Order: sequence, then structure tokens, then C-alpha cells
Amino acid sequence: MPVLPATEEAISQAAQALARGEIVAFPTETVYGLGADARDARAVTKVFAAKDRPRFNPLIVHVPDIAAAETYAPFDDTARKLAEAFWPGPLSLVLPKRPASGIADLVTAGLDTMALRAPNHAIAQALLKQRSCPSLRPPPTGPGGISPTDATHVAAELGDLPAMILDGGPCARGLESTVVRVTGETPALLRLGAVPRQEIEAVLGHPIALADEDAPIASPGQLVRHYAPNTPLRLDATEVEPDEALLAFGPSAPQGALTTINLSAAADLAEAATKLFASLRALDQSGASRIAVMPVPDQGLGEAINDRLRRAAKAR
Repeated sequence: MPVLPATEEAISQAAQALARGEIVAFPTETVYGLGADARDARAVTKVFAAKDRPRFNPLIVHVPDIAAAETYAPFDDTARKLAEAFWPGPLSLVLPKRPASGIADLVTAGLDTMALRAPNHAIAQALLKQRSCPSLRPPPTGPGGISPTDATHVAAELGDLPAMILDGGPCARGLESTVVRVTGETPALLRLGAVPRQEIEAVLGHPIALADEDAPIASPGQLVRHYAPNTPLRLDATEVEPDEALLAFGPSAPQGALTTINLSAAADLAEAATKLFASLRALDQSGASRIAVMPVPDQGLGEAINDRLRRAAKAR
């Protein structure tokens, strides 16, 4: 499995691999993911097998723009307003699937809806524009694992399973896309992510509710335990034990941990979001008995950061 700098030639090779029904890994502004032709059921099966992903957990289909997305799902006024405000970018929309979309049923977990996103990343856009069929992009981790934000993370986890990995360096956002369902009169927030709730509400002109965790799964990221290291997490830590690793935030981190990584000494939530998954990976390999996590403000991007941390802390 080659890890290749994402040159024009490498992107062309990746597009050809997708056309042959193979899977490739590529970066977006959120996290790295696995790409496959979303209309090729056999290729999609390879993605589920590579990730050991539950078949009831749908995937996000990536397209270059709104025009391409509309061939697979109809856009009402609300969906169009959100897409025009945030595409290309880290917002996924769950919409009614057109009966003649051609999207493999496995992608949508047999549902009559599908999740679509236009990524704001030059490499992802170049790949999508070379390959006429849409590419799906789940993070290449096993169930509940930490999403990869660097090509080295993908290589360490999947080895030779992808035909190739396009290396675009670290992801700029570091959190998965926000997912909004637009299938009825009232939109619902299915997954907190890189677009804060407040920005979505500003476009909609009204509050948007977060879907109940007990509701049927309609998008990625809704599993109760997700984004988790193998080492147990202890949340809201204000002090730390010598055998613990510390995931710190802000200028006043307690001393005495086995090892410490500060998401942002300046208490910058955007910086913290970008570093979250890579920091959890590093602390998971520190040999600590537990990862103590300092409180993060539950506002703006902090709401999504805390969502990931709470899911990671759920008992296996």
C-alpha cells in the first residue's frame, strides 16, 4: 500500500483505482477517510470489511458541489440555504434519496435517506472532479476508534488494505463534519461537528435541536461510544495522578502527570478541535493507566469537542 504525496499524477492514479472498484484513503479538511465508488456495491463492501463497520451505520457520500448532489437527492429551500452557506465545507446534509440515484443500499444502510457533503479541500475536490461517481468517506478506523487526521494514522491502522493513501498532511479542522437532517418541516442536528450549532442557527434563523441518542441511527457519528482510545478517559479533571496522562486545555494545567498534551494553552477552541484526535492517539500510546481530561467550555466548537470526549469515555 503506497503512501503518496497528493500530486496531480497520484490523484489521477487514485481516481483510476476508484474506477476499478478499489478503495483509497484521502484527506479532507475534517479527517482522512476511505474513498470508494458509492454506486459500486462490491467496492462499498470492501470499505465495511476494512473498517469492520456495522452495516446499520450509514456513510457520507462526497460530491464536488450542489449540482452534483442534486442528482442523488432533492434539495428543498432549507437544504439549499444550508448548502449555499457552508459548501464546500464541513457540513453534511441528510436528505431524501432519489429512487434512481444508483447509490448502493449498503451506503445508506437501507434507509430512504442519504448523507451528502461537498468537502472544502483541494485534494478531495480534485479527486471528486476526476471521478464522475461520488465517493464515500468514512474515517478509516474500526468501530469506536479515533478518527485519523494524518496519513500516518491511516497507514498505521489499515496497512495494505487501501490501494493507496493520498498524503495531504494534517487535516485543518480535525473534527468530523456537522450532520443536519433536512427531511421534514424541522431540521435536526444529528452530529455535532466542525460547523458550530450557532452558525447553523444563524443561517436557519431559529434554534435547531440535537437528535435524541436513542433515536434510530440516520448518519455516521451517532453510536453512543465512538472516537475512543483504548485507554479509559476521566472527564472534567482538575487534578491528575502520576500514572495518568493529561489532556489539558488552557494556561493552568495541573502538574504531575505521566505525560501531558495541551489542546490549546491559549484556550483557543479552534486549535483544540484541530489537535483533539491526534492528541488522544498520542496519549493512548503513552502507557498511562488512564487519560485525565480537563474541562473544555461547552460552547461553539467546544460543544462538538465535548461530544467526542463524552462518547469516548463511555464504557466498552
